[in-house]
Amino acid sequence: MQHRRPRLSKKAKSLAAATVALAAAAGVTVAQADESDKKCAAFDTITLGKYYVNNNLWGQDKGTGTQCVWDNAGSGSTVSWGTDYTWANNSKGTDADVKSYASTVLGWHWGWKADKASTGLPIRVGDRKPVKTTWDFTVSADPGAMNVAHDLWLHTKNTADWQDQPTDEIMIWLNRQGGAGPLGTKYGSVSLGGAMWDLYEGDIGWKVHSFVRRTNTTKASLNLDDFTQALVRRKLLSNDKYVSGIESGTEVFKGKGRLDTKSYSVDIG
Repeated sequence: MQHRRPRLSKKAKSLAAATVALAAAAGVTVAQADESDKKCAAFDTITLGKYYVNNNLWGQDKGTGTQCVWDNAGSGSTVSWGTDYTWANNSKGTDADVKSYASTVLGWHWGWKADKASTGLPIRVGDRKPVKTTWDFTVSADPGAMNVAHDLWLHTKNTADWQDQPTDEIMIWLNRQGGAGPLGTKYGSVSLGGAMWDLYEGDIGWKVHSFVRRTNTTKASLNLDDFTQALVRRKLLSNDKYVSGIESGTEVFKGKGRLDTKSYSVDIG
C-alpha cells in the first residue's frame, strides 16, 4: 500500500478559495466542541486558534465509509482533538488508495484559513528557524491500514495562495499499521530526533519525501528543521524553498479505528 496525493481539481480549488473568503469575512473564531459534537462532512473544519482541524476526505471517491473529527481543548499553542473512521474500497478503489487525511493544519493548505500572521509561516528553509513539534497520541487497537504523520508543504515563494501548487511535500511517519507504505522508492536512511528513519522519494506532480520511522511511536518531540536539512544535505531540497504549511494527522487506506491526539503543538523560531 502506498501513499497517494493527487492534484486539486478546479472545483476543489474554487471551494478552497470560497472557504478562505468566508473565513476572512466572518473573522477567526475558536470552536468549543467535543466528541459529542462531531463534524462528519467532507472538509468540515474546526478552528483552534492558529490551527484548524480539517476533516480532509480527499480520497473518498475511492472508498465507502465515514469519518468524523472533534476537538477536546486548546490552550495557546497546544491543542487536542480526535477522529474516527470506517473505510472500505469501492469499485474504483484499491488497498493502495488513501481515503482521507484528517489533520490539524498550521498555515497553507491550498489557501489560508486561520489568520496568516499568527501561524509563523511561511519560513525559508535556509534560514534554519527551529520548528519544534510535540505530539502525544493514541491509536485504537486494530485500526486498519493507516499511518500517523506530519505533512509539510513547500513552495518556491513566500506568497503561496490557493492557486499555487507545491513543489515539495515532506511526510514524517511516526506510526504505521496494517501494511501501509509510502509513495516512491527507498533512497536511504537517516538518524534524526533519537530514531532511525527510512527515506523514500516519489513524484506526483510535486516531489514527495517520506521519512518512515523504523519503530512505531505514539509520542514524539521533533525539530522539523532537522528533516528539511537532511534533504538539503542530500541535494534533494534547496535552501531557497519555503515551508508554507504544516499538517499532522492520519492517512487511512482502509479499516475502522480512531486517532486521539492528547496534546499537539508547533512552535516556530
